Amino acid sequence: MSRLITVAAAQLGPIEREESKDSVVKRMTDMMRHAHGRGARLVVYPEMALTTFFPRWHIEDEAELDSFYETEMPSAQTQPLFDLSKELGVGFYLGYSELFHDETGKKRRFNTAILVNQQAEIVGKYRKVHLPGHATYEPERPWQHLEKGYFEVGDLGFPVFRTMGGVMGMCLCNDRRWPETWRVMGMQDVDIVMLGYNTPVYNSVAAESPHLRMFHNHVSMQAGAYQNGTWAVGTAKAGMEGGVDMMAGSCIIAPTGEIVALATTSEDEVIVAECDLDRGRYIRDTVFNFDQHRRIEAYGLITERTGAVAPPE
Repeated sequence: MSRLITVAAAQLGPIEREESKDSVVKRMTDMMRHAHGRGARLVVYPEMALTTFFPRWHIEDEAELDSFYETEMPSAQTQPLFDLSKELGVGFYLGYSELFHDETGKKRRFNTAILVNQQAEIVGKYRKVHLPGHATYEPERPWQHLEKGYFEVGDLGFPVFRTMGGVMGMCLCNDRRWPETWRVMGMQDVDIVMLGYNTPVYNSVAAESPHLRMFHNHVSMQAGAYQNGTWAVGTAKAGMEGGVDMMAGSCIIAPTGEIVALATTSEDEVIVAECDLDRGRYIRDTVFNFDQHRRIEAYGLITERTGAVAPPE
């Protein structure tokens, strides 16, 4: 018997620096209602969905920097999203910037995503592992990419969560480019991987066409989905934001690697697909039957070494 769930990717258009979180949450609740009207029971929002992509700026004022983070979830500002989730019976994935103080009083900052079930309960948390960019101000860049300065490397690994009729996993943005992200969740029999992203149309430090950038965006998710027999939902924050053109291309990808729904704008847009969570089972039972075909004795370098080392000449 098929396990069906209708899923929506809720792409957000630009969020400018001065836009309030209340305004953004209103946009998100409007999209949740729209997604529900199209049958969706799970909505995937972007990375850092509540604010502009602030790592593009060098922010020296600590109080201003802190204003982009959430110290509790739900908060007073995000509570309407949780209330609507419960009213409609719609689960959601939400990317946001997390700030807290640990037991020693140290301030901790993570690029975080949570998974909320159809009763509006937080059932999973993920913190971004593959942080791109740089840690300190680089004046030669047309815009900054200070994720390494504004966040710590995620400390939760790549957990999956049994909820809403399936095994569900999460990652964020640059994680999608790394096959290890997908394989660790694939090794936990994941049915659907959700990820939000904020990706510029142009590479600020290398010549790379927008067409190639979008190809890499999609091919990394398509390969991850197929090679692990899992659904993938990638949701963008898109459009001209803070003077930087941000990539759209939000998509829902089947376990076969095929894109089954694709956003066509760079604005607030909802795309929907009915996902049979058993669709990838034949892939996991045949070509990518890990138990039969994986050869872990040959993969040692993956965990023994970080950087590539060429053989002796």
